[in-house]
Amino acid sequence: MAGTVDQGVPLYAYVRLPGVPPVGVLRWGEVLRHDVQQRLQPHAHDFLVLVYVERGGGSFRVDGREWPLGTGDLFVVAPGEVVTPGEVADGEHGAVWAVFFPPDVVEPSLPGAFLSWRAHPLLFPFVRGVVGGAQRLHVPSAERAGFSERLAALERELRERRDGYNEAVLAHLTLLLVAVSRLAADVSGDLMLRDEPMLAAVFDVIEESYRRPISLSDVARAVGLTPGHLTTVVGRKTGRTVQQWITERRMREARRLLAETALTVEAIGARIGYRDASYFIKRFRRSHGCAPQEWRRAGRSS
Repeated sequence: MAGTVDQGVPLYAYVRLPGVPPVGVLRWGEVLRHDVQQRLQPHAHDFLVLVYVERGGGSFRVDGREWPLGTGDLFVVAPGEVVTPGEVADGEHGAVWAVFFPPDVVEPSLPGAFLSWRAHPLLFPFVRGVVGGAQRLHVPSAERAGFSERLAALERELRERRDGYNEAVLAHLTLLLVAVSRLAADVSGDLMLRDEPMLAAVFDVIEESYRRPISLSDVARAVGLTPGHLTTVVGRKTGRTVQQWITERRMREARRLLAETALTVEAIGARIGYRDASYFIKRFRRSHGCAPQEWRRAGRSS
């Protein structure tokens, strides 16, 4: 379904169909480059898009900014952005995948769901729709075959529609999104590239300090802002407060320590800045729907 946005370009809305998973896949390659791609004009959409450059190069434009394409690049494009697809370079061998789905697919209300995206400072704002533009990540050469296999499997399930394909499509999408969240990302460096030096400084402070008790006032003092101003700016640009980002970073480290070590819950809490073990347990339960020891036992029993 198409409408228009302020710039006069068409706005494509994701149309959900009963019994059909809310996911689409498109591949630019030898076939699409010569016909379909030539007809693609500037447009916007109300859904999230992942663009993965399997091989080749070229460029595309997001709200006036030109993004170069290179093998292994992966982009997350926010809803509402004006996108102008470019040509896929590298002769007959270029290939680019696009996966598109509504944002609520990665923001279910259940505790523990899509923790990897919710805890990722560069990806979470896209889920919440509080930032625009695109975020670029890079798939290391050793992982590219796996990304291509995931995308091909997702496309095959959607095309063949065998029994159980609805569940299979969502399972493949979940695995793909987890793989995206695990890509090594220089949060501070990427924020600097997006001309966000204050946000970069905030996440630098959080990374350096989350293992000890730290407050909003401590972070504000470190970056030279008042707590009120810092709360407003970080909330507007990321969809979360500074304290929530501190908690997310601590929970990520708590999960790692629970899975990889035999440390007690009390010791883990102390390592991530919680002097009171009962408060750590309360925070963990709120994020994951279970206590830290239950989370650990469940993983080991499986």
